[in-house]
Amino acid sequence: MTDLTLIPAHNVRAVPEGQVVFGMQLPIQSQSTLYVAEWEKTAGPEELGRIAQVADRSGYFYLGVCDHTAIPERLADAMGTIWYDTTATLGWLAALTTRAHLLSHVLILAQRHPLRAAKELSTLDLLSGGRLIVGVGAGHVPEEYELLTGDFAERGRHTDEAVSALARCFTDAFPDLPGPRFPASGMGLAPRPARQPRPPIWIGGSSPAAIRRTAAFGDGWLPQGTRRRDLPGQIAHLRQLRDELRGGAPIDIGTIVEPIHLTSGVADWDLPNYVLQGHAAEVASSLRQLVAMGVNHLQVRFMARSVEEFCQQTAQFAEEVGPLLGG
Repeated sequence: MTDLTLIPAHNVRAVPEGQVVFGMQLPIQSQSTLYVAEWEKTAGPEELGRIAQVADRSGYFYLGVCDHTAIPERLADAMGTIWYDTTATLGWLAALTTRAHLLSHVLILAQRHPLRAAKELSTLDLLSGGRLIVGVGAGHVPEEYELLTGDFAERGRHTDEAVSALARCFTDAFPDLPGPRFPASGMGLAPRPARQPRPPIWIGGSSPAAIRRTAAFGDGWLPQGTRRRDLPGQIAHLRQLRDELRGGAPIDIGTIVEPIHLTSGVADWDLPNYVLQGHAAEVASSLRQLVAMGVNHLQVRFMARSVEEFCQQTAQFAEEVGPLLGG
């Protein structure tokens, strides 16, 4: 049973009540061979910054950056090895943008001491004017986890303790850290985050353990790999657990949308069937189905053949599709 005494009982919403928002995990900063586009392989900071600024100007709610420290050779063909550092990249983006939230998507929190993580994240929140959203997950690469943390089989328990410790570090200037892995008391921690009582914490993952962790500890949910047809059932289960564990406290619920390619009504690219393509009204109609399931933040991604086309798709989505999403 999850020990709810570990975490301060604050309910911190990121998405304004009654709104539906959209955000983006940025390309380039993670280049898994499962999804990297050909143009990304020769792109770098200039292109990354350009895309982030287009999204920021266009009204995207968040910009997301992934997290992996090292990829074992056996997984390099599938995952690639280019994964920008999460907090360093978000700090750089904070200086390039003015509006969008900055999301760790998702930080493998148990691989860091919570005092160190809280120092970095609180500083980032302060420097960005309170724009941080902390997305956390348990991790899935055994070699990486064993190297940095140990005991991969216990990563769920480790993550519960790490989330609890991080929340306490955000809210207490001299935190007493819960759990056996992080004994610390009376250690002053500053600067304090700009967002009070603390930055929102979104939990990533779609496993039963991740959903329970979200219900118990999360301010929001970031599903990973949930198919559309499974989303209503998972949301219902999450809400049931939320009622049991948190008395039905409000929670932001998201999803990762299928890849999108906006057209002018006529397909201009021979794309796989799983791509959501069409004109703005068609795409918006499909996304409203997700909203009707209970989602209030949509993570979108675009199929593009160049950085120019990616920027064009990014701006076009915000201008033409965003207003049609409701909320």
